[in-house]
Amino acid sequence: MKKLILLCLLFFSVKVHAQTPEEQLTKLGITLPTVSQPVASYVNVVRTGNLLFLSGKGPLKADGQYIKGKLGKDLSIEEGAKAAELAAIQQLAVLKATLGDLSKVKRIVKVLGFVNSDSEFFDHPKVINGTSNLMIQVFGEKGKHARSALGVNALPFNMAVEVEMIVEVE
Repeated sequence: MKKLILLCLLFFSVKVHAQTPEEQLTKLGITLPTVSQPVASYVNVVRTGNLLFLSGKGPLKADGQYIKGKLGKDLSIEEGAKAAELAAIQQLAVLKATLGDLSKVKRIVKVLGFVNSDSEFFDHPKVINGTSNLMIQVFGEKGKHARSALGVNALPFNMAVEVEMIVEVE
């Protein structure tokens, strides 16, 4: 009986100390921006059942400009990873605007990352780690996801990266 009580107390103390995704963002010093409007004939997110399909977002900086250029030519892997993190922040803003509370995210299911890259650049996964790492920091185990990282010849507005996501929600 004592073991059962101890296990229950341990479980509840872990639950009490678990941080919400919003608290994690605050801890990381991240403030979510206002969601940018689509630039063409599409919407930011489509919900079907308990899945959200998020349209691609780029690395929009606070000044309204995108991080631009080709990886392997204009940008380093580290700069690309930072761009992928900024794209992930845009996606988190879409999730927050859609759900009202990021705790409603059950799982980041899939991330698809496009890297604007020189033909001799092959480190696309290292770049898209900027998105993946942030999802894990914010959501913990729920942030671990399936992923594809692709190199492309060009992206809209010469953005360094574009990231889209599939998310399971309550």
